Amino acid sequence: MLWTLVGVVAAVLPGAAAPVTNQDVTRIARQPHLLTITVPAAVNLGSTFPGSSISRQLGEVRVSDKRGGQNTVWTATVAATDFTTPGGGPARQIPRSRFSYWSGQATTTAGSGTRVPGQATSAQAQSLGGPRTAFSKTSGNGNNTTAWRPTLIVAVPTTAVGGAYTGTITHSVA
Repeated sequence: MLWTLVGVVAAVLPGAAAPVTNQDVTRIARQPHLLTITVPAAVNLGSTFPGSSISRQLGEVRVSDKRGGQNTVWTATVAATDFTTPGGGPARQIPRSRFSYWSGQATTTAGSGTRVPGQATSAQAQSLGGPRTAFSKTSGNGNNTTAWRPTLIVAVPTTAVGGAYTGTITHSVA
């Protein structure tokens, strides 16, 4: 039988918040660590057979916003690369359009404001064929943190060959 081991490396790309005034631009440029996102270093999704799917939580994703001030809103975005195994060719690739992502509810929050999950339930899972909103803070001010445990679902093509597949799931915040 043919089997597929699917692994994922989660990367972090911290972004700067959308500035409101020139003073904010200067403050954020000098202190880019004021708005950060952290994710697990790597996640092994396990093994499954071609033509089936696998679903796993990626671990905790956390946004930390230490900008203080008023109306400190942000949006966390998730994107993916295709997963591949050595050797090349379409049978050795799982296109990112075959991945679905759902953030779930916040697992922890601190500070004021309204947090909105990108996909609150598994029924709202979205394809990662393009970047998606993972989570957002739409109102509130002052320092805050928000954490969630997203789930990735991978539908392995029936034509996939056995092997260890790797790819990157990237979370960013701005």
